[in-house]
Amino acid sequence: MTKILIIRFSSIGDIVLTTPVIRNVKTQVENSEIHYCTKYQFRDIVEHNPYIDKIHYLKDSLSDLVSALKKENYDYIIDLHKNLRTKIIKTRLSAKHTSFKKLNREKWLMVNLKINKLPNRHIVDRYMETARPLGIKMDNLGLDYFIPEKDHVPLEWLPESHRKEYVAYAIGAQHNTKKLPLNRMIELCDKINKPIVLLGGPGDKATGDTIEKFFERTEKSEPLEEGLVKLNKKTIIYNACGKFNLNQSASLVKQAKYMFSHDTGLMHIAAAFKKDIFSIWGNTIPMFGMYPYRTHFTILENNKLDCRPCSKIGYEKCPKGHFKCMNDLVFDFYLP
Repeated sequence: MTKILIIRFSSIGDIVLTTPVIRNVKTQVENSEIHYCTKYQFRDIVEHNPYIDKIHYLKDSLSDLVSALKKENYDYIIDLHKNLRTKIIKTRLSAKHTSFKKLNREKWLMVNLKINKLPNRHIVDRYMETARPLGIKMDNLGLDYFIPEKDHVPLEWLPESHRKEYVAYAIGAQHNTKKLPLNRMIELCDKINKPIVLLGGPGDKATGDTIEKFFERTEKSEPLEEGLVKLNKKTIIYNACGKFNLNQSASLVKQAKYMFSHDTGLMHIAAAFKKDIFSIWGNTIPMFGMYPYRTHFTILENNKLDCRPCSKIGYEKCPKGHFKCMNDLVFDFYLP
């Protein structure tokens, strides 16, 4: 038996993007046992993956994790994170290994000097290069995401207005410069003009509540209903932010007609379900290789700025103060 350890500590999207490596290694290395190592808070993403035989979690102590991993006697380690912690693990385990090339220099040149030396390759294909010494070749199946039966969300849990068809919109992002300002989220929802389920964590609930309230139909708005019908206004909001766990949110994504998302983990989960995705980009750029993988998608971004990208990750607020990458973004799309 060939025992292989795959490491990716974080985060949601990055872990989902490693799933083709997991699947292809498991199915192409004969008589293999695949172990996966990640942070404990991301367990929901990997614990139901049938291609993983055993999972190891980084909790409070790296030393405890290393001690547990040493007992496994791995034949090979695939390091898809490549940081100080993974370097310690590889050194202590003394197994054959390969490490992901992070392109820090190329990203620095793009962010700081606007010199584009980035490869025209998706990060998933670059992850696969790390497994190539094992003779692994990429299949055509895209990303994986496995939802346990207990987390499937029945449509009956949604308002009646959303049970026939709805659009999912993931309003959150790890950094503010990667998501639309509130007024532009409202504008986008109006443009979508269909029943919308807002998705996000507890930290996005207040924003979702404000959007939901803006489109709320009340007794005061009843006299305006006829006018709204004539104007073909069909936006009805259900704010699901903070109401569902990650796998339940994934279930809502899976059942959506379309998916709108900032550069965030739910976008990659939507790609795993082959959704039609509208991908919204602010201070970061798709050229970093993190756009939706092997599914139909539309990129919404402002390419008329010489300050973009201003970071490979994101900021709390726009460094220049104008936030034109989001404020001047054109919502150029059509939904039938």
